[in-house]
Amino acid sequence: MTETTQLRPVTAAQPRLNLHYWVAMPQPASHLLEVTLQVSGWDAPQLDLKMPVWTPGSYLVREYARHVQNFQTERPWQKLAKNHWQIETAGVSDVTLRYQVFANELTVRTNHLDTSHAFFNGAALFFYLPGLQQQPIRITIQPPTDWQIATALPPVTDQTNTFEAADFDQLVDSPFEIGLHQRYEFEALGKPHQFVIWGQSNAQPAQLIADTQKIIQVEAELFGGLPYERYLFILHQTAQGFGGLEHKDSCALIYPRFGFRSEESYQRFMQLVAHEFFHLWNVKRIRPKGLEAFDYEAENYTPSLWFCEGTTSYYDVMLPLRAGIYDARTAIKLLGKEISRFLTTPGRLVQPLGESSFDAWIKLYRRDSNSDNNQISYYLKGEMLSLILDLLIRAKHDNRRSLDDVLRQLWQQFGQPEVGFTPEQLQMAIESVAGAELSDLFELGLHSTQELPLAEYLEPFGLKILPEDTSAAPPHLGLKIAEGGRELVRAVEFGSPAQQAGIDPDDELLALDGFRVRGSQLAERLKQYRPQDTVQLTLFHQDELRTYAVKLGEPQPQSYQLVAVESASEQQSRNFAGWLGAPLTSLAPA
Repeated sequence: MTETTQLRPVTAAQPRLNLHYWVAMPQPASHLLEVTLQVSGWDAPQLDLKMPVWTPGSYLVREYARHVQNFQTERPWQKLAKNHWQIETAGVSDVTLRYQVFANELTVRTNHLDTSHAFFNGAALFFYLPGLQQQPIRITIQPPTDWQIATALPPVTDQTNTFEAADFDQLVDSPFEIGLHQRYEFEALGKPHQFVIWGQSNAQPAQLIADTQKIIQVEAELFGGLPYERYLFILHQTAQGFGGLEHKDSCALIYPRFGFRSEESYQRFMQLVAHEFFHLWNVKRIRPKGLEAFDYEAENYTPSLWFCEGTTSYYDVMLPLRAGIYDARTAIKLLGKEISRFLTTPGRLVQPLGESSFDAWIKLYRRDSNSDNNQISYYLKGEMLSLILDLLIRAKHDNRRSLDDVLRQLWQQFGQPEVGFTPEQLQMAIESVAGAELSDLFELGLHSTQELPLAEYLEPFGLKILPEDTSAAPPHLGLKIAEGGRELVRAVEFGSPAQQAGIDPDDELLALDGFRVRGSQLAERLKQYRPQDTVQLTLFHQDELRTYAVKLGEPQPQSYQLVAVESASEQQSRNFAGWLGAPLTSLAPA
């Protein structure tokens, strides 16, 4: 058995149960998954069943039980809480129950059923028995005649369409894709891999697989091998949507169906592949103490998501470069875009990074009109801090050490034995590789809202951050207008001229100085004015026609780029080449 299919020890206090799920989809157009659970060997007066409220990798309480309907069993039962059912079982050892789950949300963390496929996540479909999550579970799929089944779970050899999870954690960690999809088998480092692709697109599977093999190769080299026996990529190609969810032996990806031909969009897809695959080490095995054992009923807090996701985001830029999918010039351009997003998010000066991680459950996935003003993504600022740490280590040790060494140390110390790390242990691992005490940097980066010293750490590598030229930019207003339909204000920047004038999100923009203006025209129209000019903006505010006098501000940079310093020193050039594997002169304009 592989490490992901080994049974955890069952203590003497636990009964040895037979748990068997059947999942049917007799009417796919109804979006209803028909689920049957048979429990055999039960010996207690009540059987408690609970459905998870969240799924690992997506840190939001999603209340999956809201999609459950038509719960049925021959025994008396009652519902005790939003996700808690209890069946009276005195005198019986075999219990069968049936229920339906509405599945019409196509994301990597939910369930979706239509006439072409079924996709489901364990947390969003299956109950667990409290205190008995370590019991093995069998799952039999009853698909329409011509549908195929794909999952990372091992099949049961003597039962058709039946698979076994070692425990509930593995069931949650193993999504199913069932339907009319394309399958592509390939090898990487002598191990079998599979791409299962649902939906039509302009992707070229041969190129996609070849580049994925390169990603697998460079990531395996970083950690010293692959920690699984086989791996499954599930790809959903849709009209729109972007994202991924990591699992120990698989990942689920969603990407726009026409996003594979342009070079920039294809590179973004390969970054997504690199990101989710990297998670099979960083997050699925190297994980914070707060995520060492999952509580499926409530939030699982940790201040270390900045490392789980931010460091992974940094490497999803670096790894395709190492794999030869794009060059150093492209990697620097991508880092420049990330720095732009960071420096144009006002919330970086309001929410500390550690708090962003801790409050993921109530903020990151619940964005509103004030989100840019009062929060910063732990993906984004975590990426910036990871960049700083990598450059710090490399500069101090002339590229003989790097953040790679931190990851390898964490893999050996925490990942292989699957023991969660504390924030203090994470800092100690980074300091041991850096060969320096970094308390001040961690205090600044994680617990303060001071600006990160990006320029200080980029300079030894011959790079500087250059804001865009604002000489031809419009004066600053501070409004974001929603695209399409009515011209509604989507967000108002804190402290901006628009906010000081009293304009609110959801106001409807009508006119500038008495003439109709659309959101798409606003920037160009504002170029007719100068900073400190006062303009009249007319809007509907809660259906009341209002005109606001707005004093325009100085133009603000909306983007930044990384560029080479003038007359770089020999040391700067050497540092850059050791970091990105290309000369600093490769950034010179073509």
